[in-house]
Amino acid sequence: MTRLTRDQMRGKAQTVLGLIDPAELGSTLMHEHLIWNITPPPQRSNPPPPSELDLQQWWNLATSEIKVESNTTQLDVGVATRAAAEVVQKGGRTIVELTIGGLMPDPNGLAQVSRDSGAQIVMGSGHYVHDYQDPANANRSLEELAQEMVDQIQLGAWGTDVRAGLLGEIGCQWPWTDLEKKMLHAACLAQQETGAALTIHPARHQDHPWMLVEFLRAHGADLSRTIIDHIDRTIFDDDRLFRLADAGVVLEWDLFGQESCYYAPNIDIDMPNDAQRLRDIRKLIERGHGDQIVISQDICHTAHMTEFGGWGYAHIYKKVLPLARRRGFTEAELNKIMVETPRRLLTFI
Repeated sequence: MTRLTRDQMRGKAQTVLGLIDPAELGSTLMHEHLIWNITPPPQRSNPPPPSELDLQQWWNLATSEIKVESNTTQLDVGVATRAAAEVVQKGGRTIVELTIGGLMPDPNGLAQVSRDSGAQIVMGSGHYVHDYQDPANANRSLEELAQEMVDQIQLGAWGTDVRAGLLGEIGCQWPWTDLEKKMLHAACLAQQETGAALTIHPARHQDHPWMLVEFLRAHGADLSRTIIDHIDRTIFDDDRLFRLADAGVVLEWDLFGQESCYYAPNIDIDMPNDAQRLRDIRKLIERGHGDQIVISQDICHTAHMTEFGGWGYAHIYKKVLPLARRRGFTEAELNKIMVETPRRLLTFI
């Protein structure tokens, strides 16, 4: 495998099929999973295919009220291809796929999905939360972890010659563990080395995103090229929201389609619906932060896929963007969220 240099990558974006002109990215979903396994590692076995989901239990599956491995595992390239093709059919162009270490990434599978669906796919790099990581990572050095992420972007990821296009989603949980801090520090070093954007899965605690900002500042991250994911299940007050925006990070509402207030991973919060997400985004736009917003659906349960009765990867195109227009969003504002900001982030500097 041939290593790409930073000069070769600067000013370009990188999909699983290679470097492209960022102008070709088009409308972009910034946080999805097409091929994944989010089943906790100790519980993984040989799940039945998603076609055997008990759809009489659809609501419980979609809300994670019950845990079924065929719902938390999707390894079928054909299923992923049909899902990605629906995005293209409804006007999308690029999908950022963040199945990374601990979630069973399949770079060659994603390359096949891209070829067969016509969707451009940008793959993530690095490792997910502590509980999903290989225990051996605890004994690896900071420099070794950083170099692994650099290699995934410049050389090839997970034993393949398919290259990643950004760092993350680097995983954090609550309490925030030393291993996760080391992994994020390594990602900061890799960002400095590659000029890639960094996307972070924050812990399910309202104060953790600000802890991330302080950590990122201390370790030399480029905040303007760093995305804090899952704002819609983490931040519920304007003070915390505005403080994050003022720090310069990009804020990601990536649970569009999850319309129920019930959120099984943290039943103490009320999950917003899509209209509420748009109202929070409007607050940031009115405050001058319109270029710090990206959106997606973070589909990682088969019950969320159109093929199995869910809202699917094209939900934003079918439902959310029309709703936003009815709520007064301009085409320029939506273009910034869907095209311009993703393009800026996915362009290597």
